[in-house]
Amino acid sequence: MLKITILPQGTLAIYEQIINQLKNAIVSGELKAGEALPSIRNLAADLSVSVITTKRAYEELEKEGLIRSVAGKGFYVCEYNTDYLKEKQLMMLEKRLGELIGDAKHAGISKEDFLEMAEALFDIK
Repeated sequence: MLKITILPQGTLAIYEQIINQLKNAIVSGELKAGEALPSIRNLAADLSVSVITTKRAYEELEKEGLIRSVAGKGFYVCEYNTDYLKEKQLMMLEKRLGELIGDAKHAGISKEDFLEMAEALFDIK
């Protein structure tokens, strides 16, 4: 079962935290195409948030074509475009890598040392 964690003191709105975690679960394959999502009410109760908050998150994901509503049945993960999801993964990785590069520069690590470290870790992992 998918575990969503809400950080009340987080910088993102609660509905955005739900959206991001569901997107990550879809991109990573943790949630598969055709898989049912918790009902809006159940998710709200599990997360101790407003039904309006979970409804907004589901509506945003539906607009993006990642989930779909089936009348009387609930929400399901859509068959998705793998190129679109791959692009989303690349964007997330670029953001994280940018943060790491910033940390490395702040620590005084040279580009060459950073690349050497990345290559060594890439070969190990």
